[in-house]
Amino acid sequence: MRAATRPSPRLLPLSLASACLLLAPSGWAKQPPAPHSQWVYSGPGGALVYRQFKTGDRIVDFSYAGYMGGGVAIPSLPAKKTVNPSGGDDTAAIQQAIDQVSALPLTSGIRGAVLLAPGHFHCNQTLTIAASGVVLRGSGANESGTEIEMTGEPHLAFSITGKSSIVPAGAPIPVADAYIPAGAMSFTVRDASTLKAGDTIQIVRPVTPAWLHFMGMDALSRNDKKETWVSGELKTERRITAVKGNQLQLDVPLTDSYNAKYLGEGGTTVIKVNHTGQIEQTGIESLRLVAPAQKITLSQKQFTGLRMKGAVDSWVRNLSIVDTTEAVGIGEDTRRITVDNVNVTQSIPIQGAAKPADFAANGTQILFNHISGSGDSVFYVATGPREQGPNVVLNCVFHGNGHIQPHQRWATGMLVDNCQVPEGGIDLMNRGEMGSGHGWAMGWGVVWNSEAKSFLIQMPPGAANWSIGNRGEQLLESMPTFPHSTGAPTLPQGIIESQDKPVAPASLYLKQLSDRLGQQAVKNIGYERNSE
Repeated sequence: MRAATRPSPRLLPLSLASACLLLAPSGWAKQPPAPHSQWVYSGPGGALVYRQFKTGDRIVDFSYAGYMGGGVAIPSLPAKKTVNPSGGDDTAAIQQAIDQVSALPLTSGIRGAVLLAPGHFHCNQTLTIAASGVVLRGSGANESGTEIEMTGEPHLAFSITGKSSIVPAGAPIPVADAYIPAGAMSFTVRDASTLKAGDTIQIVRPVTPAWLHFMGMDALSRNDKKETWVSGELKTERRITAVKGNQLQLDVPLTDSYNAKYLGEGGTTVIKVNHTGQIEQTGIESLRLVAPAQKITLSQKQFTGLRMKGAVDSWVRNLSIVDTTEAVGIGEDTRRITVDNVNVTQSIPIQGAAKPADFAANGTQILFNHISGSGDSVFYVATGPREQGPNVVLNCVFHGNGHIQPHQRWATGMLVDNCQVPEGGIDLMNRGEMGSGHGWAMGWGVVWNSEAKSFLIQMPPGAANWSIGNRGEQLLESMPTFPHSTGAPTLPQGIIESQDKPVAPASLYLKQLSDRLGQQAVKNIGYERNSE
């Protein structure tokens, strides 16, 4: 169903509490002023001002996404080993070089890079980085650079994998606050005497029957078979920056709200943990990966590009990936990752209803910057289940009949900023009974100054999704059910603002980054200035 855009009925009085001082840049060419959002805009001092709900929820500060928490240039590691193409299978030679560099001592967190010379390599097995400070670097992703052809049986091309371990280091401590709003940088516990600045904590949210019912997720079924949306607990990790009485101050904002009305008094808890085994300062860069084109369903064996898990402060950049079924997966237990300038091309669409993801975010503080792709029947960018952001998709372009669409089971805190999907869609939605009960896939998400053929922006109970300054048709839909029901009520539309009229700042992420860390942080990630 097509929807006429309308102002949100949920607008509330402005709060200046989050404003901070920033001198406006000088020497810019004067442009006609763009309209600004009522939810976040530049205040009198130049810094962003955020509108809040009565509960204190607001658009999240997404600037913490990316390598080293945003605003830090990715280093170029010195080459320690060079591998030339052999004409035969090169898997063993490349892996041996990776292992040799991995055995070198760490110097300031760095070991070095394995450099692949220009030319055509063949690999029939996975190449694995499992140590910190190691990078696999080609000599360019163009025709005169480095190309790796995937051969043999379908397999994963690159694996960056740590051995993460999370061990409790104390007893659970109940949260004292009746409500913690999305975007919060602090909250209060009943007793903080065992906690201190520098501690790593998990914030543990119980999945209660009351919350499931409130979200409308307690009666999912597909073809008369019960489906489970989420169960057990939802956990997110933060580091304590200060303890003031029983108040804990955090390193990164929370991208979900916590309501004791549905989670129980003291139901949300905090537990100190020891988190070890993640690798860091690793990456894949500057090469072209080519797989045999396959006409398959998603359940069949497939060639896959890259998977990263158990890694922090790492990156994937300057890649061209051709005809892998899925390209880049930033998987579980990853944090502060940048994926930069990666292009994915699909020549044969997947068969069947289940679709692959070119780029998948299953961690937190992930920045997808200047990624692009072309292909049909695909999720260009998808999120996994039960993950809090902030995660950002910035200045990206995708062509074909595909979607940027959070995929399943309550991920929160995603910004789609200045992206173009002219033949496809951008969706923050309830996927209902799709899959095995994907349900509400995203809360506290924002689509900012983007363009698509269509947008489906829906309003979860007790949360919000925003569409601000976007160009494309806004849709209204009911929750997907199987078998498809007729006459089902349309789900509430999210907050639609300044439809077909881009707003200032031109980029929310870059302005937030400049506000928090200064203009040099924006330059460090390849932009000359922030966006006013």
